[in-house]
Amino acid sequence: MSRNQDSKGKGKITGRGNANSKTKSYARGNAPIKKKTQAVKKSSNSDEMRLNKYIGNSGICSRREADENIAIGLVTVNGKVVTEMGYKVKRTDEVRFDGQRITPEPSVYVLLNKPKGFATTTAESKGKTVMDLVANATNANIKPIGRLGRNSVGLLLFTNDDKVVQKFTNSKNGVARLFQVELDKNLKFEDLKKIQEGFKVDGKLIAVEEISYIKDESKNQVGIKIKNTGNTILHTIFDNLNYDIVRIDCVAIGHLTKKDIPRGHWKHLTEQEIHTLKML
Repeated sequence: MSRNQDSKGKGKITGRGNANSKTKSYARGNAPIKKKTQAVKKSSNSDEMRLNKYIGNSGICSRREADENIAIGLVTVNGKVVTEMGYKVKRTDEVRFDGQRITPEPSVYVLLNKPKGFATTTAESKGKTVMDLVANATNANIKPIGRLGRNSVGLLLFTNDDKVVQKFTNSKNGVARLFQVELDKNLKFEDLKKIQEGFKVDGKLIAVEEISYIKDESKNQVGIKIKNTGNTILHTIFDNLNYDIVRIDCVAIGHLTKKDIPRGHWKHLTEQEIHTLKML
């Protein structure tokens, strides 16, 4: 369990959070500590550990059982079978046990309400990134699933759980995300119908789960649900129908919503939320 998580799966306050808050699961997203981010990455990339400890920490089996499984060739490191006792690996190595990729740390799930102006990337050369916002969430090597554009806002899920990542990126059975999209003009009924029925762009079918027009006197908003890990498809849809997107806001990921997560803050998923996420 990460040192910033309690027994219920929620993170403790770090940074400038209010110690008297009932939520106790947020870090200040507008006060990133970049030096800490860099230090964590450098340390995690250089640390080495014995292969049996790596497997034991993953929860697959005990270290003694790991040695037995290593000896019979069930473990690969970066695609090569390793049978050597005492073999050392780095956290950045790809280790597979009986074909399944494993990680030497517990699975962590962090939900961020992304503000405008942060790039969805793990690269340190891109200015302000979402990794700065979750720098204090955990020491685990979490990464964002999918992306939101620098000027897009809303929910973004981070994890080190490869199975959950695969669930999101599966083109047939992906997890639906709900977006509110503000356009530069009213959405015509015929275009709404076209999006509902699906249409082809460059020979590829563009389909959505749901779409609805959101009535607002001052904004031309559309609610659109898609099984896609990024907002690229939204630009594809509306660019081809001659609309300019003014604003994109991801308001839900599957069953996960923004409730109690102010913009720029994050929370650790509860055990129930994690269970439901894996059942999607």
